[in-house]
Amino acid sequence: MERDSNFGQSRRRFLRTGAGIAVSGALAGCAGQDSSSPTTSEPDTEGTAETSTAEATETSRETAETDDSYTVSMEPVGTVEFDEVPESWFSYTADYADMGVALGQGDGLSAIGVRARFGTHLYEELSGVSVDKADLTQLWQDGTGKEVFYELDADVHLIDPNFMVNRLQWSQEDIDEIDSNVAPFFGNTIFTRAYDWHDYADYTLYEAFEKVADVFQAQDRFEAFETYHNEVIADVQSRLPDETPDIAILYPADVPPESFYPYLVGSGSQSKHWNDLHVGDALANQDITDAQAGGTIDYETLLEIDPDALAIRLQGEITPEYFEENIVSHLKNHDVASQLRAVQNDRVVYGGLTYQGPIIHLFQLERAAQGLYPDEFAGEQLFDRKRVSDIVNGDF
Repeated sequence: MERDSNFGQSRRRFLRTGAGIAVSGALAGCAGQDSSSPTTSEPDTEGTAETSTAEATETSRETAETDDSYTVSMEPVGTVEFDEVPESWFSYTADYADMGVALGQGDGLSAIGVRARFGTHLYEELSGVSVDKADLTQLWQDGTGKEVFYELDADVHLIDPNFMVNRLQWSQEDIDEIDSNVAPFFGNTIFTRAYDWHDYADYTLYEAFEKVADVFQAQDRFEAFETYHNEVIADVQSRLPDETPDIAILYPADVPPESFYPYLVGSGSQSKHWNDLHVGDALANQDITDAQAGGTIDYETLLEIDPDALAIRLQGEITPEYFEENIVSHLKNHDVASQLRAVQNDRVVYGGLTYQGPIIHLFQLERAAQGLYPDEFAGEQLFDRKRVSDIVNGDF
């Protein structure tokens, strides 16, 4: 396997890069929890050269002329050539993990950044689809070192290298070492647009999903997912009211909450279900800074904004009973929170998980629609579990 001049020779047979990885930005820390139960810590602070053909550019799918190798391109990593389809892999954030599962690659997944932030419990509704988080190595252990990458010895790392540098305090030398000695990084931080170091291409969830499908040569599954996704979105949006609410997306600093980390709706994949539902952003309208770049807000600030609805984001498996007992009831009994229109009008809804790929997104879209528009969607399944299961299992 060849590498460009930035990386030297690698022991693996999988790749050749086109545009070398360029990482930049200030170093930052990471926080996480090893648990499948709901988590309440501050979320999501984890933290051109040779190609096989002269026409290689930023296309996402190219096949070498002389053998069965193929190349896939994605910013910021450039072009990567694979001599064969990767079998073992892992991601740091669960959006990419969910993409791999959706493409039928769940058996090859060996690790995740923080187990509690991967919504594998949602797979229980899909026949023949499962991931046991207990079997996944948790990459975050008061930091994430290089040793675990050597131990896992994966064929590809579905991780933006800039995420490793800017959120996990890796250096450029660390990135080069693992990329050269173990396996390539391939990814782009898609879940948020709030990071100032992310000054390269912004991919939508499905744009990133397509590139991952090219890595695993599973374009047929991607196309089936995209087709069904478009059908579901069209149906849901055709039933939305003419006037949709301005919402505040909040992550509790503690449970029960006394303050929150505010999240703007934005264009990152973490907000896809809200954008699909055409909500307005009550926080952005009042110049509130996203939690990725700012601090917390209290009930007094919320009362000044007084959003139409509150979407409370929590990690882990959040049942309706847990949400009612630990969030909604607390707000109703709180001296200040009880004055909010959203609380008085029963418009406090579950905000979902931060990281969503194509499968988790469908579940979160359904629950958000049911919460915001109960008169239209309550108690209704908005997507066909069997059809999704069939796509994952290759039966389509």
